[in-house]
Amino acid sequence: MIGNSIIKLQHVDVFQQKHLVLSDVNLHIDKGDFVWLIGQTGSGKSSLLKIIYGDLVIQNGEGHAGGYSLAKIATRDIPFLRRKLGIVFQDFQLLTDRTVEQNLHFVMKATGWKDKAEITKRTQDVLEKVGLRSKIKKMPHELSGGEQQRVVIARALINEPEIILADEPTGNLDPDTSEDIITLLKQISQGGTAVLVATHDYHIIRTFPSRIIKCEGGKVLEDAEI
Repeated sequence: MIGNSIIKLQHVDVFQQKHLVLSDVNLHIDKGDFVWLIGQTGSGKSSLLKIIYGDLVIQNGEGHAGGYSLAKIATRDIPFLRRKLGIVFQDFQLLTDRTVEQNLHFVMKATGWKDKAEITKRTQDVLEKVGLRSKIKKMPHELSGGEQQRVVIARALINEPEIILADEPTGNLDPDTSEDIITLLKQISQGGTAVLVATHDYHIIRTFPSRIIKCEGGKVLEDAEI
């Protein structure tokens, strides 16, 4: 971690293949921050997230996330970087043939958990945190969209990440459920885990005012307004 920054980008150019998407990006996110990431479709939001979680390589500039240099990180270290980042997508990506509990266990085993008692306790803890302790044996299709997204957030919390990156986490949800999910993410940030939410939903940004990062015209504006 650089100072108190969990994520720090300095003079980073973001490329998709050979196309320059964002230039001279300077960005910092500190412990416990709650930050909105906005911008029109194609403005570079997803590319910026991909730089942070190691899916795109930094070619120019310097970047640090979760204690790793994003310009120098070895391919074999990317899974370890991602354990320090909880990633939440719009389209849940739950395993439909497994229960809530089994979905979490799958991720835990894939990230090195071995002790059965610890796996059971951590599963219960994260489901308690997202208000789904009673749904532990349910299949995804037995849950509402909001409940499925809560499972995804629980999954992202498994390895106690320093930051959650949420890409359109309310995109498939109705307004009331969206507010519930953002309230939950706000609570998580108040517990010390930073949260970065990419969204098109300006109503929800006005409902939960916070710092805004905006992708526009090939640039990243660090303290923007809607």
